[in-house]
Amino acid sequence: MFYRRISHFCSRRDALIFKKNLQSGFHSIIVNSVEQIIDDKINQRVKELRKALKLTQASFSRMIALSSGYLAGIETEKRKVNNRLIKLMCFSFNVSEQWLRCGKGNMFTANDNEKLIKLAGLFNELERHYQDYVFKEIELLLKIQAGSVIL
Repeated sequence: MFYRRISHFCSRRDALIFKKNLQSGFHSIIVNSVEQIIDDKINQRVKELRKALKLTQASFSRMIALSSGYLAGIETEKRKVNNRLIKLMCFSFNVSEQWLRCGKGNMFTANDNEKLIKLAGLFNELERHYQDYVFKEIELLLKIQAGSVIL
């Protein structure tokens, strides 16, 4: 189980070395140290992502339905990033899951990175009541696009 899990984060050769060490009794030491390294770097990348989007902790956390206190805990490495949050951030901000988990590749997956970064920066400059208005308008546009609302 652990071998398959660790092979997702590192090369096949490194995973085989970990597997060999697991068989020779270093299981808990290796598991704890590797998971700590991976978690710490994910936490750093979450903060790096938020800053690249030019969002405050409050804005970023609101966009992924997370309390700002929990996000602060992630960024200060007091809380772990779970798979649900990883998937949510990747979907919400068009982030590469490989980059978020491992730091490999580009931060964003699509070519519209500049638009997304600019939009997030502009949105962040709005006062809260205008941000709420923008959210409502976007939801309405999505309903119109889906054909569930006729003007």
